[in-house]
Amino acid sequence: MSTPHYKKVRKHLSDNCPILKPVIDRVGPCLLAPRGEDPFTLLVRCVIGQQISTKAADSIYNKLIAQLGTPTVPLAKLSKFTEAKYKACGISGPKQRTLRAVIDHLKANPKLLPSIPDLADDAVREQLVAIKGIGPWTVDMLLIFGLGRPDVLPVGDYGIKVALKKLFNMRKLPDAERITKVAKPWVPHRSVAMWYLWRSLEPQKVAE
Repeated sequence: MSTPHYKKVRKHLSDNCPILKPVIDRVGPCLLAPRGEDPFTLLVRCVIGQQISTKAADSIYNKLIAQLGTPTVPLAKLSKFTEAKYKACGISGPKQRTLRAVIDHLKANPKLLPSIPDLADDAVREQLVAIKGIGPWTVDMLLIFGLGRPDVLPVGDYGIKVALKKLFNMRKLPDAERITKVAKPWVPHRSVAMWYLWRSLEPQKVAE
């Protein structure tokens, strides 16, 4: 997305949500951009990122790339990975099983991945959650960070729940229904709103 586009999005979010406006003003320009990698590499990244911090996920992914000796993740190479190689990268047993399930599913459905960029968000979800170990959160991360879809609402993301609880002075972490209700004014730019919510959790820099 272009900078002029993001300026319009920021104005839309600020005008429609006074609570989000101070976060946008503090954080500044949105730096959200699709990774531009192939769908399989993106999916592997999202599986690795399940239930761990971005820093930890990046570390594990970089070890995987080093093991593979390639800039991205080729399905053919990863399909030959042993448990020992996975463990050397720091990939847990459950995630190993998910990646193997992904590989098996894609081998059985070779047209699926090439079609992903052309599918609507709901169609991507329907296709991918059929794979054991791939849930809504993983697909949402793929849609936002991999495919650059503009209006994704990851209701299962813990960080989003924490940010909303803090910003909206909620007594407890919001459920999916309440998150959807709060996010209604952000349509059709909820992905950017999510990016600002994540940024709101980062420590504020103290002026010297």
